[in-house]
Amino acid sequence: MRPAEQNMPGSVSGCQQRPERLKVWDPVVRVFHWALVGFFTFSFFTGDEWKSAHILSGYTIGSLVAIRVIWGLFGSEHARFVNFVHSPATVLRFLADTARMRARRYIGHNPAGGAMVIALLLAISGIVTTGYMMTTDAYWGVEWVENTHKTLVYSTLVLIVLHITGVVLASVEHRENLVRAMITGWKRRS
Repeated sequence: MRPAEQNMPGSVSGCQQRPERLKVWDPVVRVFHWALVGFFTFSFFTGDEWKSAHILSGYTIGSLVAIRVIWGLFGSEHARFVNFVHSPATVLRFLADTARMRARRYIGHNPAGGAMVIALLLAISGIVTTGYMMTTDAYWGVEWVENTHKTLVYSTLVLIVLHITGVVLASVEHRENLVRAMITGWKRRS
């Protein structure tokens, strides 16, 4: 065996086997995810106290969402919406299986995770839109816009708690550290 082959995953006596790990989350997905976590948190804590930074953070979040939507249409396999958006019936069946700790493991987003991605993208898009509206002459000081903005922010916090709960449950059920996977991009193959 050549020295380079000795360190290859799955290499046994010069024969190649299927690697135990698979690159699932590409850099665009991972950077988007963690940047969104950071900018959303920053925006939440600067809303009324540091308006200019809050507004710049909102524009950054809007740009991140736009990039993710484009990547969801044209990006890598596990990033594309077509590979993880399922019917409501499939999502409900998956959630029922999860409650019984018998849910199927998915390499990419599971049906509930896919639904959560869409819900979060929609909620955050609404936050960005209403936030922008609040900076315009036409909607500055309009109560329903401000109320919608706040409602979407707190609804998104609920979605985030549900998302984290789902990640913890799936990590326990499938004995897999999904947070590490979203940092490194790697998941075990089976």
